[in-house]
Amino acid sequence: MSPSDPQTEPLEVGLSGMELINHSLLNKGTAFPENERREFFLDGLLPPTVGTLDKQVERRMKALRGYQTDFEKYVFLHDLQDVNETLFYALLVRHIEELLPLVYTPTVGEGCQRFSEIWKKPRGLFLSYNNRNLMGEILSHPRYDKVRAIVVSDGERILGLGDQGAGGMGIPIGKLSLYTALAGIHPEQTLPILLDVGTDNGERLDNPLYLGWRHERVRGQDYDDFIELFVQAVMKRWPHVLLQWEDFAGSNAGRLIDRYRDRLCTFNDDIDGTASVAAGTLMSAINVTGIPMRDQKIVLFGAGSAGTGICSLIHQAMREAGLTGPEASARFFAVDREGLLVEGDPAIRPAQELFVRKKSDLAGWTLEKPGFIGLLDVVKNAKPTVLIGVSTQPGAFTEQVVRAMAAHCERPVIFPLSNPSTRCEAAPADLVKWTDGRALIGTGSPFPAVEWKGQPFPVNQTNNSYIFPGVALGVLVVKARRVTEPMFMAAAKALADLSPALQNKKGRLLPPVSQLRSVSAYVAMAVALQAQKEGHAEPCDEETLGKLVHGYMWDPAYRPYVLKKS
Repeated sequence: MSPSDPQTEPLEVGLSGMELINHSLLNKGTAFPENERREFFLDGLLPPTVGTLDKQVERRMKALRGYQTDFEKYVFLHDLQDVNETLFYALLVRHIEELLPLVYTPTVGEGCQRFSEIWKKPRGLFLSYNNRNLMGEILSHPRYDKVRAIVVSDGERILGLGDQGAGGMGIPIGKLSLYTALAGIHPEQTLPILLDVGTDNGERLDNPLYLGWRHERVRGQDYDDFIELFVQAVMKRWPHVLLQWEDFAGSNAGRLIDRYRDRLCTFNDDIDGTASVAAGTLMSAINVTGIPMRDQKIVLFGAGSAGTGICSLIHQAMREAGLTGPEASARFFAVDREGLLVEGDPAIRPAQELFVRKKSDLAGWTLEKPGFIGLLDVVKNAKPTVLIGVSTQPGAFTEQVVRAMAAHCERPVIFPLSNPSTRCEAAPADLVKWTDGRALIGTGSPFPAVEWKGQPFPVNQTNNSYIFPGVALGVLVVKARRVTEPMFMAAAKALADLSPALQNKKGRLLPPVSQLRSVSAYVAMAVALQAQKEGHAEPCDEETLGKLVHGYMWDPAYRPYVLKKS
């Protein structure tokens, strides 16, 4: 199968009977027509009524809604994906808003924690440290010949839940499900990979059901050598593959993408995707606040790889708006667990240096506790227009902090982005209350609208799903050789172009989640054009490119089959 094949043309299939039914990408379940049931020896294996995809979607949605908890629904969808992928994606495409939180954040967090309980059927690859010398052989199987996109994790920093070891496989599986559902990338072109280098999570190691390598996490040079073996094996097997890094610990995420960005087509969604969606949402908020990008003051809480990635892209946007580098840096206040980043701290990492404040910048500041500059101190003294949280510290945006911000800012922009929702820096309902309904809010996980003075108050889901599927689609369509920061800037601007707030200042900052498939196509166009502009892809005119993007997108529908002649 190929996404470029006309989906109405017959597909030659060499399997029959239970082998065909057990092939998740080929199985049609009750929708096998009478002629295919006879030709493929399915008579008697299926109930006599011939169904349709529409009826199957209706039946599965009814079953799904009968479960009580989101985790039960997650398991149901997980199992359906293993049985019938076309039906699984048809459900997801037709019910994006309802199912996205079940397939990905926040429910995927519990799915990773309980991965060993629910595992039934292989999906993707577990490349363990013990098998490091077999990587080439494992990847060489013909079943992976059509792979064009890989999402890889080592399971060390799963959302805000920490080290989940082999359970981290839930993240690559979930991410690639969104590649397909939101960007139409055919599932046979995707491959989730978990690099199992052990875990330091005692709860996982003590669990008799744990499926991963029972060993403390490999670190240091041994870890780096393992990653290098992996990258070399991937580049040899698929010279033009797109490799997305996901949920690596902060100590590894930035340095790995720095090491490999210029060796293959690769990006880290925690850094690049998070930055792009945050920057795009801020650009959308400017339509409401009227404060131009060059005049924004940004307070970041959580100065790890994701946080510095956000600030780096916004810093670039400020320079594009006319500020010099030092002038743009002066608009940022980065706060970590140890307080505001100030010059002279030996713990400051290279990625943070752009946002470190000079001691002279703080002259005249009034502090709650002498010798320590916390988040509340920064908000009171810096008087920011934007507050961004990627700390995974629930409740970090306290009433004091939020009211202090709202006291000097007419329309405070507040993005508590940490996932899952249990790790969010503040509940949207509280933010609305503490700012008297003036805040512009974006959260990493979905939250329902908040009622304020009898009116629904929209909560924008500032989630990477607005960005990374479209980036991947754009890269694959034009066969880009690299993924660059300007491509993510192009994605952010494309997202801002689609903001409902452009037409109505009382509208949402971002398009509704139900429109994510069309958002991905629009983002893909912007990314592909930027790749061509930078010389990382062969040029073509915009009309042709549009046809390529939409022609590449797979629509989950059943194709007719004919028996492949031996």
